[in-house]
Amino acid sequence: MEALSLGIFIVPTIVLTLVVLLYFHFAKQVRDKKIYRNYIIRVAVIAFSVNFIWEVLQGPLYEGFEYDWQHISFCALASIADMLMVLILFFGFALVYRNVNWVMNVDFEIIVPLILVGSVGAIFGEIWHLAHGDWSYAEAMPLIPIIEIGISPLLQFALLPYMIFLSSKRFIPETDLEK
Repeated sequence: MEALSLGIFIVPTIVLTLVVLLYFHFAKQVRDKKIYRNYIIRVAVIAFSVNFIWEVLQGPLYEGFEYDWQHISFCALASIADMLMVLILFFGFALVYRNVNWVMNVDFEIIVPLILVGSVGAIFGEIWHLAHGDWSYAEAMPLIPIIEIGISPLLQFALLPYMIFLSSKRFIPETDLEK
């Protein structure tokens, strides 16, 4: 990891703006705004926490990573961006299914697109960050042939969003987000 570039903040800033706009868009459509707000906060907290653990554990797969303040701080910053991407997935699927309560009915027809969208996002994100020198892989990082990106960051966005939505949905009664 080199010095942080301004470019590393552009996508998260755009995503944060979209998350805020989509949050308010769907807030108009729910019956109980307090339950909705608490649910989104829960998703955000779980997403940050799980991604932070993942980021710290995969740290040694990146060039120059050490368990010091600088690198742990970078993991926290990356986890905020990861959390925002999870929220974009949540709201994006809510737009597609025209229902903020879509997580209550997750089945194979939803899981597959969620994994595909998360994977494609991870691939493009890794290609972008590697090309811009935001980070580079250590020799220990297993790579996906042809596209030469790390398996760990791909699995992170292929698997974690579904696990986050699955674990967070048990905190909300099924009918409380519907109008």
